[in-house]
Amino acid sequence: MQKYSGFDLLKHSLSHHENWQRVWRSPTPKKSYDVIIVGGGGHGLATAYYLAKVHNITNVAVIEKGYLGGGNTARNTTIVRSNYLWDEAALLYEHALKLWEGLSQDLNYNVMFSQRGVLNLGHTLQDMRDIRRRVNANLLNGIDSEELDTQGVQEIVPIMDCSPNARYPILGASWQPRAGVARHDAVAWGYARAADAMGVDLIQQCEVDGFVMEDGAAVGVNTRQHGVIRAGRIGCVVAGNSGVLAGLAGFRLPLESHPLQALVSEPLRPVLDTVVMSNQVHGYISQSDKGDLVIGAGIDGYNGYGQRGSYPTIEHTLQAIVEMFPVFSRVRMNRQWGGIVDTCPDACPIISATPVENLFFNCGWGTGGFKATPGSGHVFAATLAQGEAHELAKPFSMFRFHDGALIDEHGAAGVAH
Repeated sequence: MQKYSGFDLLKHSLSHHENWQRVWRSPTPKKSYDVIIVGGGGHGLATAYYLAKVHNITNVAVIEKGYLGGGNTARNTTIVRSNYLWDEAALLYEHALKLWEGLSQDLNYNVMFSQRGVLNLGHTLQDMRDIRRRVNANLLNGIDSEELDTQGVQEIVPIMDCSPNARYPILGASWQPRAGVARHDAVAWGYARAADAMGVDLIQQCEVDGFVMEDGAAVGVNTRQHGVIRAGRIGCVVAGNSGVLAGLAGFRLPLESHPLQALVSEPLRPVLDTVVMSNQVHGYISQSDKGDLVIGAGIDGYNGYGQRGSYPTIEHTLQAIVEMFPVFSRVRMNRQWGGIVDTCPDACPIISATPVENLFFNCGWGTGGFKATPGSGHVFAATLAQGEAHELAKPFSMFRFHDGALIDEHGAAGVAH
């Protein structure tokens, strides 16, 4: 793998950047692999990378029905934070955040991780009680978190309406300074490039339409383009399509798939240098490095696989943003899109073995999967390598819904993120 550097950038500029090394190969699949990862998004590519780097398992294939990073990785709003309430979730997301902090150096690829902080606003006395509880829980887990009053919020975001006459007055917020945003497609490309350099095969435009079973164990996948590909272990990381793949393997997952919409505006000069989220008003917003306002809210209320979303959700989201930021009332939206998110009843993921031997699932991240990408890949790789759950993954077994050991993170996951 070619080492990227400022000197390389200068050198290749002399040849009009026409002689760069190919970022990854497009190999023909082998007959069998030690591990097959179904799903070539951020989580799947991260899993393959850590299998090779940490566990020295390089006979790995990532099988993607479209193109790498073309699913939810390309359809999210890039927020990264770890200020969750319960120990199990907070420790998992904090593990991911620590990996984010060194990810560009680790991959030798700039993922544009910007630690600009995240504000979670409080508009009612109950909001502020919940914020205080979560801040204290974070501090007990060694996660940076502060409680701010109205003046503290106004100092960080001067353009927001913090007046007492607002329809939803801002009483304060929680503030995580280490949180921020990253470039979503760069994360997928960086992991893909690094995994490929260690021998992982990245198979694009190849759809898995079944599993090969022997004596109740999964021993391979059937693909439309290349037939049967055998494997010692199979990890499925396909977000909103997880329920479909589980059905092909003969069992059900406690998941629902919903469209989640987002919008970006025309580019503006820098006016917002942090992420602002409100559960009560139901919207969140940040500004990208290109100047676009990146906006989202909650999931559409119906189940489905359509990536267009609905107009009522768009209108509701923009009403929320204008309520908090009247200054943006005349900004024009450039485009809107939807992704298909897989939501669990307790708003926490599934990282787990399944009733089928050798078959593992990493899913149920709902609307907060992007922020977990490095941590999810790291613990899922350990789970696949060892055949049993990583310590951080143990609470997220799919069998918790049978045992009743749920981890209710609806409050911390409140506005889609």
